Amino acid sequence: MSDVKKTRQGVRVRLEAEETALVRALMEQLIALLGDGPGAEEGLADELASMGIAEDATKSDDPVLARLFPDAYRDDGEAAGEFRRYTEMGLRDGKREAANTVLSSLKEPRADIILDQEQAQAWLRALNDVRLALGTRLDIGEEWYDEASRLDPRDPRTPMFAAYDWLTMLQESLVRVLW
Repeated sequence: MSDVKKTRQGVRVRLEAEETALVRALMEQLIALLGDGPGAEEGLADELASMGIAEDATKSDDPVLARLFPDAYRDDGEAAGEFRRYTEMGLRDGKREAANTVLSSLKEPRADIILDQEQAQAWLRALNDVRLALGTRLDIGEEWYDEASRLDPRDPRTPMFAAYDWLTMLQESLVRVLW
């Protein structure tokens, strides 16, 4: 079972081999899901892209991406589109960077991972993004724990519910250590 503690060197995260493999796989999947973002395929106008502006940023049809990048203005599609145009590339970059921070800090299985304050914050952001993605895929609501406890162990969603629950505990442990 994972263990998170504050030490003189920083925040120590100790993961079992299976937990390390799970975190690594989930972060890699998150990075793949985030992709390059709007405008990457068409070679977006270099000047705009260099400033983090995407001409073709639209709300994704993928419910997970729509959850990770929600509309800023629900009642004003035009304002939401403009906001997305100016912010989505930077938000995607930040999410990728946080996931890459987690990946780069993962050591050998069962090795202590020492995080400084900035790395610990990146872990929190990346864990939150993975939980949002899983929660959206599983349609997690207020009663999710009851639903998960009633699942047949052979249900293909069972491991995802278990991963969601474990990620929640890991994230909570990090929050408690940091605050």
